[in-house]
Amino acid sequence: MVLSGVTFALTAGDCLILRGPNGIGKSTLLRVLAGLAPAASGLVEVDEDQIAYAGHLDGVKAQLSVAENLAFWAGVYGTEADATLAHFGLDVLADRLAHSLSAGQKRRLGLARLHLSGRKVWILDEPTTSLDAEHVALFEAAFADHCARGGIAVISTHLDLAIPRAQTLDLAQFKARGGVEANPFLEDFT
Repeated sequence: MVLSGVTFALTAGDCLILRGPNGIGKSTLLRVLAGLAPAASGLVEVDEDQIAYAGHLDGVKAQLSVAENLAFWAGVYGTEADATLAHFGLDVLADRLAHSLSAGQKRRLGLARLHLSGRKVWILDEPTTSLDAEHVALFEAAFADHCARGGIAVISTHLDLAIPRAQTLDLAQFKARGGVEANPFLEDFT
């Protein structure tokens, strides 16, 4: 067991920022919330059909252009990609193949699909990795807007994000005795 006794409840408009040292279990908790890993114990109550998850990988198809990547996700979610291209400053990169993007540009493209999802609950694992200050601010605004429209966001980060009314939960206080060493199976989930 990585964490023990973690309890929180979120309602429409809430943003929860998870903090803690590397290896504490932030990614594990996010994967459990997203339904991608089983909880060792306890209860997670969330409609999995309302979740959009963004982990460490960007979910970008390298052989497709920026516009084609977003068009694909728009097709999956039944939404429109054009406004998202412009909103996240990707319109100037629309024809570039994803494999030729910088790490920050790939991250922006991967995160832009959240905007397309129409999902109420955004679960994000260190979403600002590889982003410059300008684009961190852009995504802070996107997270704040999502919550202001009644969405929910759960974000792990080491940065101080400027998201109004965001709550912070330090997971260090929930470290299970014995940690990962007590259950080698969970090493893959930290």
